[in-house]
Amino acid sequence: MVMAPQIFYPSDVLKPYIKHYWVLYASKSLSNVVLFPSGFMEFAINISEGSATIHLGNRISKMPKLEILGHLNIPTTETISAGTTVLITRFYPHAASIFLPNPAGDFTNNSTDLNNVLNDNLSGFYHQLMEQPSLQQKIKLLEAFLIQRLMNTNKKLDTARLVEQLCKTIQAGGSAFNLQKLAARYQISERYIQKIFLDYVGITPHGLFSVQRFTRSLQLVRAASSSLTDIGYECGYYDQAHFIREFKSYAGLTPLQVMKDCQKEW
Repeated sequence: MVMAPQIFYPSDVLKPYIKHYWVLYASKSLSNVVLFPSGFMEFAINISEGSATIHLGNRISKMPKLEILGHLNIPTTETISAGTTVLITRFYPHAASIFLPNPAGDFTNNSTDLNNVLNDNLSGFYHQLMEQPSLQQKIKLLEAFLIQRLMNTNKKLDTARLVEQLCKTIQAGGSAFNLQKLAARYQISERYIQKIFLDYVGITPHGLFSVQRFTRSLQLVRAASSSLTDIGYECGYYDQAHFIREFKSYAGLTPLQVMKDCQKEW
């Protein structure tokens, strides 16, 4: 099984960009573990001798030691060997591309080796990380690496801050999304919003809204405290058919299948 994740929070200099660090540990071999869309890009480091294989739609990829996992909006599963431990940096939606040379859209629905992205041999960094005796010390070294990337970035932080505000507005908008109103509020064009979202976030504004709506519905489905009709209505879907169709397009499972799986765990 996958143990409940340990959560660690970033230092002050990285707080505007990183939501948290978390550690995934598999105590036994697992197959067909569903990776639900989260609305966040992640930097995952395998800090164990274990391994993982990710199934992105019809594509299969072995997880590299240093992985950039982009936004997921297709059914995705993972096979994990026993003893696998992964240290994960979860970036805020606007922030991951600040640390990377590529537009965020290059990573969407992909598991990418960071060595290939930076065109650099990061074996020294990885070896040094593995030498650290505790998770806290590993995270300290990871933070030093990320701060160095932040200091050396050529990304325009002003644009990133604008994207951050747009993301927050979308999240605060509840069950409705209107790109025209969003553009009018910030006095910028719809086309420009679409462009900077693909560059900085990796998905469109409506794509982010849809994933956030999905994650909200997923929480309610797992809680199984309401009917699927009520959940669909609360999350702003047109009708139950729309809810089920979009849910399955992301998860590869229907809401009812996820609800039954959660009940089995109990």
